[in-house]
Amino acid sequence: MGDTVRPTGIRQAGPRELAIDWSDGERSVLDVVGLRRACRCAVCIDEWTGGQILQPDQVPEDVRPRRIDLVGRYALSIDWSDGHSSGIYTFDLLRKLAAAESSGEKP
Repeated sequence: MGDTVRPTGIRQAGPRELAIDWSDGERSVLDVVGLRRACRCAVCIDEWTGGQILQPDQVPEDVRPRRIDLVGRYALSIDWSDGHSSGIYTFDLLRKLAAAESSGEKP
């Protein structure tokens, strides 16, 4: 993707959907509960083994982003309604998650 592709707009697209418009004209639509469950921070993923610590059923079905901030030129930081805020979602990860969602694959 390169570091020239960045979000140009982020908005709530539905009760559980977050839409991200990209500088290359693409649009990603992500289920916010799935996005929270896909967090790759050290609280959610074991740093040594890569095993998942966060279990999907630990994420409430009504979780929502409270705040979204840019992290440099490569990622978003999301402050979640369940109190979690340590995850960083790279632009590449967001695009991969959206592609997997739209194709029906599990990321």
